[in-house]
Amino acid sequence: MAETTRILPFDAEAIAEAARLIASGQPVAVATETVYGLAADATNAEAVARIYEAKGRPSFNPLIVHVPELPAAERIGRFTAGARELAERYWPGPLTLVVPLRADAGIAGLVTAGLSTIALRVPAHPAMQALLRAADRPLAAPSANASGSISPTRADHVAKTLGGRIPLIVDAGPTERGLESTIVAATDGRLRLLRRGPIEVEGAAEAESGGIESPGQLASHYAPSKPLRLDAAETEAGEYLIGFGNVHGDANLSSSGSLVEAAARLFELLHAADESDEPRIAVAAVPDEGLGAAINDRLRRAAAPR
Repeated sequence: MAETTRILPFDAEAIAEAARLIASGQPVAVATETVYGLAADATNAEAVARIYEAKGRPSFNPLIVHVPELPAAERIGRFTAGARELAERYWPGPLTLVVPLRADAGIAGLVTAGLSTIALRVPAHPAMQALLRAADRPLAAPSANASGSISPTRADHVAKTLGGRIPLIVDAGPTERGLESTIVAATDGRLRLLRRGPIEVEGAAEAESGGIESPGQLASHYAPSKPLRLDAAETEAGEYLIGFGNVHGDANLSSSGSLVEAAARLFELLHAADESDEPRIAVAAVPDEGLGAAINDRLRRAAAPR
């Protein structure tokens, strides 16, 4: 985590520095037309884990992935004719579309919180567009604020809650919209409104409450199909053990005890355990601090009776 946070005015030099930090696996704050986003390489699980670390996010919710144009989005998600029509109408702009994730998209599992869908957006703001093109990779970018605090519409709002937690804020002045993007799911031949925002989409029915499909929703989401035992110190018969630190198992979240590495590997290893031949899953204890609290939040949800 950064000790000092620089604030640079939006120009070519600031974008070049931001792209360098993105390439090194760090998150940076940058303006979009909605709110300031905390952007990191969506293909790098540890970089995405650092977003959560900086925000102090209490649970691993799906993140919106930003791309510079529709063809880039179509390399990541599968678009129906209806989804493509919305994208062509509203992109670039404050609309996020949730579509099925392509198997070869290369997006880190932590971005989608283990789901088979992905939230995609083509932003209109020149600062975020410039960073996307300079970084030359999709960027996961939730709002650039500490989790639970007011969404940031100016660089000083970002500095207020994330100062000392991230290396750079690209200051492009106040955002235009000041309200997070509208989110519409286009996953099953119909359109469902998952989050209200600046754009009203005709024909999108309000989604019924249920599992999380996108940012801004509040229910349990990905859980394995097998029973899950927490705080395991050793393997019991019929279990696939996911270890941590000195507790070794069939796989290890982080043998060195790194919470960033553990967060980055969490969904990958839950999927591996779910696909194993063992009928049950066990997970070693993870310290309930920092990112560990978010890891444990997700594991408790996954272990809850269904």
